[in-house]
Amino acid sequence: MVCIYMNDKEYKFLKDRVKKVGITQQSFIINAIYGAKIIPAEGIDALKYLSGEFDILFRQVRGLATNVNQMAHVANTHGNIPEKEELQSIVTRLSRYREKGEQIWQSIRSALHQKAMVQ
Repeated sequence: MVCIYMNDKEYKFLKDRVKKVGITQQSFIINAIYGAKIIPAEGIDALKYLSGEFDILFRQVRGLATNVNQMAHVANTHGNIPEKEELQSIVTRLSRYREKGEQIWQSIRSALHQKAMVQ
């Protein structure tokens, strides 16, 4: 067992940080000692959401890549080139996924900036 002494201001700050993060004082202090990044619960929720969004985006891009690969295979095997409309559709979908990825990236950058401002 280890005892530490704090003045009222320091103890209030500790309690506020512990409450914000949502873990016990003991866990907070031990993580701080080991240099772990301590992220508030809402920050973890935001990261989980963004991770899910990236997962969806990557699945869609992989699906498009598969489609393009299949078209290339058909073109190489049979000499048929996909119709302009089909290619334009792929370009349009890729542009939407790129924009969605950019929005997610901007959300991450904003969250990281806000986190830096808090610390």
